[in-house]
Amino acid sequence: MVLMYDRHIAPLLIQALADTPVVLLNGARQTGKSTLAQSLPEATPRRYLTLDDHTTLAAAHADPAGFIAGLSGPVVIDEIQRAPGLFLAIKAAVDRDRSRGQAAGRFLLTGSANVMLLPALADSLAGRMEIAPLTPLSCAERAGDPGFNRADWLFDGELSTLPLPPCERADFIDTLLAGGFPEAVARSSPRRREAWFDSYLQAVLQRDVRELARLEQLAELPNLVQLLAHRSASLLNFAELARSTGLAQTTLKRYFTLLETLFLIHRVPAWERNPAKRLVKTAKLFLPDSGLLAHLAGHRADTLGRAAGLPGELVETFVCAELLKHLAFSARGLSLWHYRTQTGIEVDFVLEDRHGKLTGIEVKAAATVAGKDFKGLRHLQETEAGRFQRGIVLHTGRECVAFGEQLFAVPMSVWWARLATGARSHGPSASLP
Repeated sequence: MVLMYDRHIAPLLIQALADTPVVLLNGARQTGKSTLAQSLPEATPRRYLTLDDHTTLAAAHADPAGFIAGLSGPVVIDEIQRAPGLFLAIKAAVDRDRSRGQAAGRFLLTGSANVMLLPALADSLAGRMEIAPLTPLSCAERAGDPGFNRADWLFDGELSTLPLPPCERADFIDTLLAGGFPEAVARSSPRRREAWFDSYLQAVLQRDVRELARLEQLAELPNLVQLLAHRSASLLNFAELARSTGLAQTTLKRYFTLLETLFLIHRVPAWERNPAKRLVKTAKLFLPDSGLLAHLAGHRADTLGRAAGLPGELVETFVCAELLKHLAFSARGLSLWHYRTQTGIEVDFVLEDRHGKLTGIEVKAAATVAGKDFKGLRHLQETEAGRFQRGIVLHTGRECVAFGEQLFAVPMSVWWARLATGARSHGPSASLP
């Protein structure tokens, strides 16, 4: 049984429905979009239609304008990417409603394709639609403490005022392997969880890719996803990927964009002092979920438990995913970058606020932290003194300690500790359902 969770994005979703004609709940398949859309506390019941139903989908394709015209009152349309022709029909309906002064909250859409990478769809509802991202479950959502934004707190919160529990190794391994997809989290058996990830990838890479790309055969994609799993948390190098896959770079980039559109991969761009240069610098590649990465890479609890350390790319992918989950409702409007100089000095992640202030985050897949682990953060502190807020090394140990002015070592338990109340837990499994 999959448990119901309070979601980070729910309050923002309710606010958007109060003043915006169309709200799109956008995210990967199986993140809980349909559940959230149907469970919102609203005064007026909202009719629910899913385009996963073949009859409903056929009607939407046959006559998009007639399909929308036949709907009255507030409505949920699930999996809207399956009938892109509805966007223009919704636009026309919204404009009619606006002329009558009845536009707000009319359409709540859900979509499993990133409309920001489908500009024709996004542009058709420009000024009429707000997009609310729904990611897989965060550790805080699983712990029942979704309201406290960890990214904002790491950025400039008072680190000494909130006690953090130690990061217990066995519990952290379980958290890494589970990831955040609700169905995967609900499966305690490793074999059943593997079966879920297999069926999930099969559904996305066969049905969703075929519908979105209008191609019947994309046999290279499963192998490409497997290869990208082994490149998670590394610099994106299309030339090297082309050599490894035997695909032309033009084909590879097309497939890559397709996987991004379906939320199977994510790029973290490089930070550059000159914003005009940021788009041309090399991004880092990540899978969006540590559980999915662990499944594709073949990581298991017994082998991870016996190893001297944890795989760095797995832990860094976990941190990236948690940051993105909290950036979705950041009050400071934070954006996520990585930092790398031409001489090879790196900072795994950089958080930047609207005013250009920076907080650097290094990820260490070990329980001990030394001064040398702050090398990249100190470089960022020295070269961007006017922007630098603080530097943090996230580690798998027990203590939150200072390593100099505005430099701190913080345990990974920041992601699941009940920070809103200061209550202690003893690791992920102690407070996660």
